[in-house]
Amino acid sequence: MKNIPQKKLWKYLFWLGPFFIVAGLTAGLVAETWGVIPFVFLITGIVICGLWIVWQSQRSQWWQKRSTQAGTNAIVATLAVLVILGLINFLGTRYQLRTDLTEAQLFTLSPQSQELVRNLKQPVKIWVFDVIQNPQDRELLQNYRRKSSNFQFEYVDPQSRPGLAEKFGVKDYGEVYLESGERRQLVQAVNVNERLSEVRLTNKLQQITSDRTAKVYFLQGHGERPLDSGAGSISQALQALGDRNYNSSPLNLAENTKVPDDADVVVVAGPKRGLFDAEVKALQDYLNRGGNALLMIDPSTNPNLNSLLQEWGVRLDDRLAVDVSGAGVGLGPAAPIITDYGQHPITKDFGNGISFYRLARPLEITPVAGIESIPLLQTRPYPDSWAESDLQSEQLEFNPEKDLKGPLTLGVALSRKLPVTTETSANPTPTPTASPTPENQASPAPTPTPSPTPENQSSPAPTPTPSPTPENQASPTPTTTATPPTPENQASPTPTTTATPPTEQKSEQSAKESRLVVIGNSDFATNNIFQQQLNGDVFLNSVTWLSQQDQQPLSIRPKEPKNRRITLSTSQANLLTVFSLAILPLLGFVAAVFMWWKRR
Repeated sequence: MKNIPQKKLWKYLFWLGPFFIVAGLTAGLVAETWGVIPFVFLITGIVICGLWIVWQSQRSQWWQKRSTQAGTNAIVATLAVLVILGLINFLGTRYQLRTDLTEAQLFTLSPQSQELVRNLKQPVKIWVFDVIQNPQDRELLQNYRRKSSNFQFEYVDPQSRPGLAEKFGVKDYGEVYLESGERRQLVQAVNVNERLSEVRLTNKLQQITSDRTAKVYFLQGHGERPLDSGAGSISQALQALGDRNYNSSPLNLAENTKVPDDADVVVVAGPKRGLFDAEVKALQDYLNRGGNALLMIDPSTNPNLNSLLQEWGVRLDDRLAVDVSGAGVGLGPAAPIITDYGQHPITKDFGNGISFYRLARPLEITPVAGIESIPLLQTRPYPDSWAESDLQSEQLEFNPEKDLKGPLTLGVALSRKLPVTTETSANPTPTPTASPTPENQASPAPTPTPSPTPENQSSPAPTPTPSPTPENQASPTPTTTATPPTPENQASPTPTTTATPPTEQKSEQSAKESRLVVIGNSDFATNNIFQQQLNGDVFLNSVTWLSQQDQQPLSIRPKEPKNRRITLSTSQANLLTVFSLAILPLLGFVAAVFMWWKRR
């Protein structure tokens, strides 16, 4: 029999260590579960390798060699670098720090989207039925998911999961659906030319998580802005309201002299003719019972709303707001550029953003008790802006005697608390009672007089005789009167028989708020102008605040990527071709010949 030397035996036993390690890793990866067997293999292999290293160090003293120490240091340093890189990647995945350097913040969610996703109270999920995962769309969905764990998304191949596609009613590839509980809505259909839009996704997300639909009425019949498509219409504003789960309808107060009870907001958009007194009275009654209104009044018009506005401390200035600072962008002096906004929920996130108002009239605000007013839109100080009184002159110059120096207020938000009384009355029952004169009460004049009390009223009617006795005073002479019932534990010196009026419980007082926004311009909400700068945000945020839906976020709406394409006409393209192929090379050649001639 051939004997194996002991040294070679240890050498063969060493290979069992790597064998067990590889076997453990293979078993865990193949089974996709790290059970007992993979861990036994791994631990056995690691122990064998460790024993072999200890045995080798005692046998050959290789640990004390310089090469061994250098190699060990290199291994430790490499492992340390790998560990550090792993920790950096872990922290980067767990705590992300992102910086968007694009001008339009294309890779950052708008404040409205961020606030809406953070406030999600129930899980929502986006289903993208497509086989291609576009990186831009996936990045947008990941931005939403980073803001809340209640937001999830998944890409689905309709062919591989036909049951799910049939459940949502998928008709073609690229359809994106939003699901929340049992509610499902189609967001949009994406394709090569149209990617997933944050605007549509946020709007649908707001709709599907909202509990109610606000009703907005637009007053018609006085030359207001038309609601359908066309020149000077506000159809884009209505479409934007519909995207945010608002229901818009026209309102004619000449036919129905009362604002409907389901009206959350009434919008008066640029009336050219005056309202009837009955219509103004209907708007006043609507505001007095807790309604909300947005008044957009253009210059050179008289809507007959002075009595209504006077109650709120607002007066329409008949002059024209002039702003010469916008000449550089081609708007002209009659289109004030606004970058100064008030501290209000409507404009709180506007910062130094731009909104502009072609042909606007200033507003004069007077403090009124019980009404809180906050200016929303203010022009630049004089000499950049002023209120021009001469509307016929082509030369706009400041006249100290007639004109008003800036800054001018073009928009204001007002609110008023209204007490609401809820009373519960019992049926009147005639009972013999004693006419009470409460303890510690007295009449200023001790003359016995009848004090008639009207039915269902608790306060005595005014008479030429002294008024009812105040509380907490001494009564030297009791008086004989027919009065309402008094609290218990009070003395009555003179018993009489009276009919007890209805017993009234204590009224419950609750505060109800009425809101009003007045803007001296309606052009900013018209088609095409509505989508420029912050014009649409001013309108949408005003309606949102007026509807008193505090759960809806108020901030700048998501913006679409700006189109940076340069469109050249045929002549411009030909000129650019001549310059690039002939003139510029010729200039270079002439410069080179000149330099050669000079150095020759």
